Amino acid sequence: MSRRIEPYWYAIGLVLAAAAALYGYHLATGLTPSRAAVIILGFPIYWYASWIITGIVLGAWVVSRLAAERARRVFEATVPTGVRARPLAELALPEVIAARLAKRRFTTLGDILWAAGLDPRRLGLKKAATDEVVAALADAPGTDAAWLTAAPWQRWNPDHAWNGLMWALILGLIGARVYHILTPSPSMAAVGIYSPLDYLRDPLQLLNFRGGGLGIYGGLAGGALGLYIFTRRNRLAMLDWSDLAVVGLALGQAIGRWGNFFNQELYGRPTNVPWAVHIDPVNRLPDYAAFERFHPAFLYESLWSLLTFFVLLRLARRHSERLLPGELTAFYLIAYAIGRSLLELVRLDSRAVAFFGLESGLAVATLISLVVALGAAAAVIIRRLRRRRATVG
Repeated sequence: MSRRIEPYWYAIGLVLAAAAALYGYHLATGLTPSRAAVIILGFPIYWYASWIITGIVLGAWVVSRLAAERARRVFEATVPTGVRARPLAELALPEVIAARLAKRRFTTLGDILWAAGLDPRRLGLKKAATDEVVAALADAPGTDAAWLTAAPWQRWNPDHAWNGLMWALILGLIGARVYHILTPSPSMAAVGIYSPLDYLRDPLQLLNFRGGGLGIYGGLAGGALGLYIFTRRNRLAMLDWSDLAVVGLALGQAIGRWGNFFNQELYGRPTNVPWAVHIDPVNRLPDYAAFERFHPAFLYESLWSLLTFFVLLRLARRHSERLLPGELTAFYLIAYAIGRSLLELVRLDSRAVAFFGLESGLAVATLISLVVALGAAAAVIIRRLRRRRATVG
């Protein structure tokens, strides 16, 4: 029997097709759509934000579906088939409650156990009615009370993907901004920012996101902190959820990077390759004002992130049982670090590492990428060696 295609694939396909069409139009005409998608009541809605939000939503959607798949596997391994298939009528519920459940397409004990184990609110009943259903389930032959109070599949409740998103987003945004402030790009000199200390002289620049952006590594650190707080508060295993989160993160980066296309930023060195991006004079760095076409660094990172997403998704869906908790996270960190290091070879306006006041040719992002990749790889190797020794011993 063929597997059902997840609905998010249609949305992803539509977004990627739109991106391909936009870039094809750009290559043919040299034109880039204006930054503002629409203006509502005098307020512009920017394409940049629209693509980032789209990436975030699609990424969270994928994560929630992966969590649902894992929850379903645990549920089916825990609750015997015979119990799951028994009709709802066996609970002898009041007619009004039974009718409401039937209307919501709850027809078997399995349907009720699945929903109640994740979160009783999923039954869609008032509290008194929900309590009555739960009590009836607890008394039903063949059921375990633990399935209702601490169901093993509850830790994979797909709602966690959406509830934890806000923690990761808010702290990720703060972390990304802090990283950018600590490592201002050379182009920030145009607004009087040469070093992090210059922000103290002009504090308003701290909030000037349009005049200076966000740093991905700071965003990753902040997002990880947000995920830690959320999982700690909800008594969840952080590494289990970070392994799912990085799948959505890679997709979000692949789509969100297209916001840089509309802003005509994150471009690389001048080039005449057929896929070069045209940058309008007003958006060119002063040292490259005479050039029109550049390496589309945003596109390179988007494609690399998309490839990373496909690999992570396959590993998460087909090979999760072979992996230790945290190894998918490590793979993402290694993959991103490699891609970022390669990107820095063509990228412009990157801050270089300074030694004793002298700038080297090594970008700060490249140095951090090397540390991240080596650290993640070392963590995987050490944990694998420890597991092997424990097994042998």
